[in-house]
Amino acid sequence: MEYQNSGMLSKEQLLHLFDRFAFLTSQPDVKKRIADAVNDKQEAVAVTTAIQEEIFQEMGVDPRFGIACLGKVNMAYENDLALLIQFYVFVAKEETACEEAELGPEKFAERMEAQRKLQQQQLEMLKYMRNFHLDDQLAILEKVSQQMEKANFDSEASVLSVEQIQDIVPRRVSPVFQPR
Repeated sequence: MEYQNSGMLSKEQLLHLFDRFAFLTSQPDVKKRIADAVNDKQEAVAVTTAIQEEIFQEMGVDPRFGIACLGKVNMAYENDLALLIQFYVFVAKEETACEEAELGPEKFAERMEAQRKLQQQQLEMLKYMRNFHLDDQLAILEKVSQQMEKANFDSEASVLSVEQIQDIVPRRVSPVFQPR
């Protein structure tokens, strides 16, 4: 069989890779394969890369060529926002598969729950911020940015309490949006 080894992967080929990879890495036997590699002191990413190479072979694409194309997706498809979003979802799924294997099921579940709680706190903060003028919202976001920089971009620093927000925002009669 002749493998594709020139040009660039098509959008359809990339979407097939993304879907197939998501399916495979959600299967218990594949999760075990990645975890076993980690337990054998191998890098989880080496296994996820091997899985991608296997998918490329199924697709009739030279595995090394396919992997090289993944490094060019941002440039080749810079104007296709939908594809780029799918690409970043694919990258995040690979990172998640590796993290699950490296942490083990219990610690991974704890990490996911902590992440869910943090996202809920961020959402609540953003909902609360909507009550304020745009200038005040900007000041709040600037404070979050400063706080994150001081905390070396620890995700926990991405949330301000109601009290912290009230300290930032000057007292007004009513925190409502007023277009200027």
